[in-house]
Amino acid sequence: MIVKFLQAQNGDSTLICYTDDNGIKRNIIIDAGMDATYFNPATNTFGELKTEIDGIKGRNENIDLLILTHIDNDHICGFLNLFQMDAEITNFIKKVWFNSGKLIAEKLKEEENIALAMVMHNPCTVSTGVSEGIDFEDFLLKFKFWERELIISGQEHQLYDAKFEILGPTIPQLRKLLKEYHDKTQDDVYTGTRGNDWETDVTTFIEEEGPKYRFSQDNSVKNGSSISFILTIQGKKFVFLSDSHPKPVTMALAKLGHNAETPLPVEFIKLSHHGSKANTDSKILSAFTTDHYMISTDSTGHGHPHKRTLSRIIARNPNAIFHFNYDEVRNRIFNYSDRENYNIRARFTPFINY
Repeated sequence: MIVKFLQAQNGDSTLICYTDDNGIKRNIIIDAGMDATYFNPATNTFGELKTEIDGIKGRNENIDLLILTHIDNDHICGFLNLFQMDAEITNFIKKVWFNSGKLIAEKLKEEENIALAMVMHNPCTVSTGVSEGIDFEDFLLKFKFWERELIISGQEHQLYDAKFEILGPTIPQLRKLLKEYHDKTQDDVYTGTRGNDWETDVTTFIEEEGPKYRFSQDNSVKNGSSISFILTIQGKKFVFLSDSHPKPVTMALAKLGHNAETPLPVEFIKLSHHGSKANTDSKILSAFTTDHYMISTDSTGHGHPHKRTLSRIIARNPNAIFHFNYDEVRNRIFNYSDRENYNIRARFTPFINY
C-alpha cells in the first residue's frame, strides 16, 4: 500500500493505492486541489494528478472511489480540469462520494427548490466554490457511478476491503451548506488573518495556550461540510480530516469510544484545513495516538499551516513528526530558536509506503 500526498498548491489531493484481499489493485482519490494539480493554464503544464491518473489508466486499473470532501476550490478545481480535458476518464471511475446541493436538499427534504444552472467559470480562485460544486454535480448526474448517497457522520462503509468510519459532516452542517447554494455567497472561506505566524517561536505559542486560552473554531460553512473519516486498510488506521471543524468531529469520535481516556492509535492524522489554528484543538488531538501529522499546502494565500497548530501538537507530543508535501514549507516554518529548544522533526513526504 502507498499513500501519495500530491502537490495541490494550497489545497488537498491524496491518492491511496493498495491491493485488496482478492489481489485486485485499488485506487482511492481524495480531492483534487487547485487547477494546477491537474493542469496549470498559466504555464501550460500538467500536474501530479494528471501523472497519477495516466498511471492508473496505463496499468488498466480504475479509480475505485473518488471523494470530493467539499466544494472549496482548493479541493474541487483539479477534478473540474480532469473532467473537461480527459474524455476517457468516466470509463475508469467506479464510485463517487459527493454531497451536492441537490442531493442534500432531496435527502433532507428541503421544501425550496434549488436552481442549479450550469455556471461557466474562470480558472479557480479560493474565494468561492458553489459555482464549481454546481458544475461538478451537473457532470456527475450523467453517469451511473454516482449513486447519490449522502455521506454523513455516524455511517460506516465497507468498500474493497477498506472500512470508512465517517466523522463528518453532520446534518445541521449540511443544512447550513444549503443556504450557501441558495445565496451563492462570495465570503472568504478561510478564517484567521492572512499571512503566516512563522516568526513567533513555538515556546511563545505553548506559553500562551494555558488554562485561560480560548480556542476559536473555524466558522466557514463549506469547511464544516467536509467529509472526514477514519480509514482502515490492511489493519492500519488513517485519519483524513479534510477542512472539518474540530468540535463536531470530536463528538463523533466520542460516540465511537475515542477520547482522551481511550485514544485511537492511528498511522497518521491528515491535519484539518492545511494545519489552520482554527481547525485543530487539544480535544481532537487527545482522541488519537500517533507521531505522524500530515500537512498539505504550499502556504500561498493564507499562511497555512499555522505554527500555533504545530506548537499545540509539540506541547502534547514532543516526538511528533510533521510531514509536508512542499519542501520549502518544511524548511521555513521552524526558526533557529524552535530547533534549539525542541526536537523538531519535519520531513518532506510526498508519499508513504506501508
